[in-house]
Amino acid sequence: MSAAPQSPGRPAGPSTPGPSAGPSTAGPTGGPSGAVARPAPQSADGYRAGRTLPLRVEAVRQWKRRRTLVMGAILAALPFVLIAAFAIGGTPDGRGNDRITLMDTATASGANFAATALFVSAGFLLVIPVALFCGDTVASEAGWSSLRYLLAAPVPRARLLWSKLAVALGFSAAAMLLLPLVALAAGTVAYGWGPLRLPTGGSLAAADTLPRLGLVVAYIFVSQLVTAGLAFWLSTRTDAPLGAVGGAVGLTIIGNVLDAVTALGSWRDFLPAHWQFAWADALQPQLEWGGMVKGAAVSVTYALVLFALAFRGFARKDIVS
Repeated sequence: MSAAPQSPGRPAGPSTPGPSAGPSTAGPTGGPSGAVARPAPQSADGYRAGRTLPLRVEAVRQWKRRRTLVMGAILAALPFVLIAAFAIGGTPDGRGNDRITLMDTATASGANFAATALFVSAGFLLVIPVALFCGDTVASEAGWSSLRYLLAAPVPRARLLWSKLAVALGFSAAAMLLLPLVALAAGTVAYGWGPLRLPTGGSLAAADTLPRLGLVVAYIFVSQLVTAGLAFWLSTRTDAPLGAVGGAVGLTIIGNVLDAVTALGSWRDFLPAHWQFAWADALQPQLEWGGMVKGAAVSVTYALVLFALAFRGFARKDIVS
């Protein structure tokens, strides 16, 4: 008898067993049942998130901007304006007043002149560079329509904010130092070097003058962290740099107005503006820390909350500009 014909297209040979009739334990990619194998994320060779947008690059960008140079020129010119005002109006001597102020001792020495320059500028003038440097960070990138390209570089959002905030605070601190340094140098030339005459009577030795002035500058910077936090938070919420800067300055002024309302009583202790001149305790024969510690605690608390809100909101924000 002849052999049975083979099926077309199937080679001859021993037959292979078919698939098992039972349920398969292999997943869609060959793994266990129900498990989906995902490829491990691969990053580009040489890419490091921590190396994007270096601080040096951001600092050079901010340094070359016109508003930085203009603000520096204004702060450096203020001491010479005060010297000219004293030369025209006469030397203040506090006659007719029961209480001697820093303004009355402005021409006693270069140190007194530097302290007076800080006194007349701490309430408002030094607020402007802080609001400008911190409020013009993210909002300016959005206004130039370059923010989304920075993030597509790719620069992580947190890295972008940290770099810009660090540079903004650095320039703010430089502004705080520029004014008293120029005032100290100009005042020493105009009025000579000598001990710091205190409004409460007595004086500080020349060796103690510079550390006390340094403490004053440090406290003013810490007290301005609230303005920095406001400006930085607003900068992440708007695409208009002027809105962020103006909003921070406006809210700071409102805080000063509320502090002047004595009817608020002890509630004013929770206002950063209530402690903005606590640095005067550093210009006492015996250094007083109480007011400065309370003021620094209030300012740092507000600033940390505002910075956290800025990072949290920016991490969830849709960047379209």
